[in-house]
Amino acid sequence: MSTVLLAARPAPPARPAAPALPVWAPRVPALAALALLPWLAVLAVCHETAWVALDLCELTALLRLDALLRRRSPAALRPAWVVALLLAGDALADIGTAGPGLPLLAALVMAGCVELPLAALCLALGRRAAGAR
Repeated sequence: MSTVLLAARPAPPARPAAPALPVWAPRVPALAALALLPWLAVLAVCHETAWVALDLCELTALLRLDALLRRRSPAALRPAWVVALLLAGDALADIGTAGPGLPLLAALVMAGCVELPLAALCLALGRRAAGAR
């Protein structure tokens, strides 16, 4: 007769809870889309066609994300990723095409204070919506 020693497997470590988002956070994509409108007008007047196209894509993705967040749809994760990728690409393109000195500093400040934090917030909103099934 053989004796089998059964050992209980340790439970997997619990995932840390995601930090709570402020109540106003789901409205940020709509506000960001609204804030893009005057900037789009400036770019259009300056005949910056490529930047207008990129910012129109961002505007569309932000509005789509906002619509899905308002419905509390778990499908909000994909548009959140699209917004984040567009914003990160915009930040990278701004930094890469900025001239030395003040234009580069302005691009870095916009990336660090607006575009990348907005991208992170949109991802957090999308993840929260996807987890709220």
